[in-house]
Amino acid sequence: MTQTIRQPESGWLSRLGLVGLAPIEAPVLAALASEQPLLLIGPHGTAKSLLLTRVAAALGLTCRHYNASLLNFDDLVGFPVPGSHGSLEYLKTPAAIWGAGAVIVDEINRCRPDVQNKLFPIIHERKVQGLPLPDLRYRWAAMNPPCTEEEDRGYAGAEPLDRALADRFAFVVQMPAWTAFTRHEQLAVIQAEDRAVEPTDAAHLTQLLQRVGALIPALKTELGNAVAEYVHVLVPLLAQAGLDLSPRRATLLYQAVLAVHASDLALDPTATVADSALLAVRSCLPQRAEGIVVPEVKVLAAHREAVRSVRLRPDDPIRRILATADPLERLRLAVRARRLPKGEYSRVVADALVQMPAGAREAAVVHLFETGAVGRLHAAVASQIGECYRDLATPAPFSETLHASHSRYRTWGRIKDLLSRLNPEDPRAHLQANALASLFARKQVQTPEEAERAFSAFAVTDEHLRQA
Repeated sequence: MTQTIRQPESGWLSRLGLVGLAPIEAPVLAALASEQPLLLIGPHGTAKSLLLTRVAAALGLTCRHYNASLLNFDDLVGFPVPGSHGSLEYLKTPAAIWGAGAVIVDEINRCRPDVQNKLFPIIHERKVQGLPLPDLRYRWAAMNPPCTEEEDRGYAGAEPLDRALADRFAFVVQMPAWTAFTRHEQLAVIQAEDRAVEPTDAAHLTQLLQRVGALIPALKTELGNAVAEYVHVLVPLLAQAGLDLSPRRATLLYQAVLAVHASDLALDPTATVADSALLAVRSCLPQRAEGIVVPEVKVLAAHREAVRSVRLRPDDPIRRILATADPLERLRLAVRARRLPKGEYSRVVADALVQMPAGAREAAVVHLFETGAVGRLHAAVASQIGECYRDLATPAPFSETLHASHSRYRTWGRIKDLLSRLNPEDPRAHLQANALASLFARKQVQTPEEAERAFSAFAVTDEHLRQA
């Protein structure tokens, strides 16, 4: 049997004997060039450890490789002994972290909490027990994917990574799946043999890093303000998709976009900053390590909106709207922006209403009708909002038989208690009462607690919008 297997591609990871990893070459290269902490996530056997050890070998680094599931703190620092002047010193062992240029923490999400806390300053500050690690340039880690909110099939003992620790990894890179490999790549992996890193391939990586390192400051000068605007708009858009990012992550994301674009350009001079930015975002979200599902469609939508925002005039109202995370504030800004095109206005209003909680949404609908702002909407959006307003302005009759043991019976009892607080002479009271009854009839309020939240949300939102 004779067959030809395609040789590995010319990418820098392929040259190190790592086939099929072209999609992550730029973010990994960016992490190396910026010397930022890197976390690789992937099922067992996806070459996470192999990638990191090959890179360490290519860069000639003194590397320490720890299995976090078996790690004791003494393995990191050595054995504590009394010093000559009463201070505590450490009896160093060959496996201790002192003097290492790179550290690999494998299975980091299988680590005991007490040891995980000790790893925190190593990853974040290059310190251990408050002592600096001056030789440590690279902090790398690897983990199997934890169970997510939507998928409970995972690895025994593979827990979601602590949120604070996950946020210290500037790059959180998902390893390409085996099913994404081409047939030739899969065959090349099956027939791969272990080999040492060739000097020419090591030199190629070193040259690449030098090139990226020179590009980053130049790109910061040229594109820094635009990238900062992009991140400023992107963060609240991601929050709307359920992906909240810390201020620290916003800074890391800004740096990552520049570093990834520099890496992209070093690998392909035709790379665009928009494509690099999307790759950086996908490679930097800490939620992947926390077992939180990252909705790719929403990430892409947020990226496109942020890119579009950068191209708008500084005084364009849509820029401020996109950069606002609170849906109520976005709706208020849209209503005030009289020159906003009908299509943009309709989209902002519809998205904001969808994201508002029960009660607040109904109060916002009342505001749109009372101010005449509903007339600026596209017909389809206006029609949907009109149906909601009809239930608020004129209560729709409904009948439902409930037994005392039923949970909705208790909910209806709580609603009657809440409505008894309203002043029947106040026109707003009728709107609030109709809103709560309508939510109950449509089964959007199911528990007494939900009824209380909707009742309060209507009052607070109504007051806020009328004052504004």
